[in-house]
Amino acid sequence: MRSAGRAAGSAGVGSLCVLVASVLWGTTGTAATFAPAVGPLAIGAVAMGLGGLLQALIAAPRIRREAPGLRTQPGVVLLGALSVGAYPLAFYTSMHLAGVAAGTVVSIGSAPLASAVIERVVDGHRLTRRWMIGAALGLSGTVLLCTAEAAKTHSGPGTQSVGSTVLGVGLGLVAGFTYALYSWAAHRLIRRGLTSGAAMGAVFGLGGLLLMPVLLATGAPLLSSWSNTAVGAYMALVPMFIGYVLFGWGLAHVPASTATTLSLLEPAVAAVLAVLVVGERLPLLGWAGIALVVGCLAVLTTPTRTAHRPQAATTEHSTSAEAPSVSEPDRGPETAPAVIELGQVSTG
Repeated sequence: MRSAGRAAGSAGVGSLCVLVASVLWGTTGTAATFAPAVGPLAIGAVAMGLGGLLQALIAAPRIRREAPGLRTQPGVVLLGALSVGAYPLAFYTSMHLAGVAAGTVVSIGSAPLASAVIERVVDGHRLTRRWMIGAALGLSGTVLLCTAEAAKTHSGPGTQSVGSTVLGVGLGLVAGFTYALYSWAAHRLIRRGLTSGAAMGAVFGLGGLLLMPVLLATGAPLLSSWSNTAVGAYMALVPMFIGYVLFGWGLAHVPASTATTLSLLEPAVAAVLAVLVVGERLPLLGWAGIALVVGCLAVLTTPTRTAHRPQAATTEHSTSAEAPSVSEPDRGPETAPAVIELGQVSTG
């Protein structure tokens, strides 16, 4: 039981890291409004590109030390890097076309479902009741937020056209899928015995390199004023570098589907900041959506009692797509990590 307690505590720390990262990410849309002359492609490229390269630089000793492990999984590393390169371009363009709140809601709100599908198809994980309850609350909240934002958008003059909003929502779905993909890739590398620093540094470093041509082609406005430069520096250093370091630590202790579900806090933070800082108005329906997101986080992060069962009595195979759950690095292709789920100890 002592090991179960340590595992539950480790999952709690992992969940907290993801939640803090989500709060930092929630500031990006508001920060981007302080550099209106900078296009969404440049914002995405400077944020994820420079942030990713900085992660790789800090993690360079670990990457060198763990290079043999990285070389055994080149497909996972490349898939994660491609997803890192595509995500910010789709995400910030989605916010530009559909609005800060709606773009964030669709991008982040679709990620848990995409992550669950990936884990189900690739890893054979079965969705658990607790994850489904939390995801249902969180997704319902994001739908309410999106509905409230859409109603507000189309009720005023000079707002986005229906076509641009639809395109923005479509790009938001692309962003959600690529977010789920690089989260899964990083978690997979960590489960195979790599440290979070090496896994995140390799994936985000390569992704950052892929974004450099985009930054060179679109980033001139970032140098046109001190405010634009400050926004670019903030985006790269705080939400992207610090945020994804925390996210990597979280992925070392919770599965990707749990991490992406916990990150539903991001659109709630973005919506609140849009009201408090940008001056947007959020209808009652939007506040109800935020309440549901908070309910989702409560379901996924509240510790559950562990049943006093003999270890040998555990027979059921269940997914780690529920929070809080803990996975440790794989010790081999046939060894499954231990996870804590719904008050019982199971393997998954």
